[in-house]
Amino acid sequence: MRTAIYPGSFDPVTNGHVDVIRRAALLFDRLVIAVAANSEKSPLFSTEKRVRLIQESLADLPGVEVTTFQGLLVDFARAQGAAAIVRGLRAVTDFEYEFQMALMNRTLDGHMETVFLAAREEYTYLSSRIIKEVARLGGGFGRFVPPPVEAALREALGLRES
Repeated sequence: MRTAIYPGSFDPVTNGHVDVIRRAALLFDRLVIAVAANSEKSPLFSTEKRVRLIQESLADLPGVEVTTFQGLLVDFARAQGAAAIVRGLRAVTDFEYEFQMALMNRTLDGHMETVFLAAREEYTYLSSRIIKEVARLGGGFGRFVPPPVEAALREALGLRES
């Protein structure tokens, strides 16, 4: 069974993330979405809420699991029996950072590969941070996130239905 890990903070999961997940699920038998429990960031949603939102957004997709992790990604990936880490790339700036991370992960575990999936054109400008900012400022954000995430963002930010 070919297993891969798709790590991230997913605060919140966007349609860009969902697209990468759906495409990666076609490449691997088992895809583990690893929600980072990062104490250095102050997320809008708890780790548990982010896991639930991803599960609700991908309920129709077989072979995908959602869990949390702390510590080194390669240690988590090894414990999951993963052969690869999946990363989405939106722009050249993403590549520079992700390339460094891929090399470090491979240095820490010589058997761990990183698979880069280029973002679809319609998602290249999306990020969780930008979507939260648009939502906070009253802009339309529903088309950028799955329906469960739109509802959760509205509730978290005290926004009315549009």
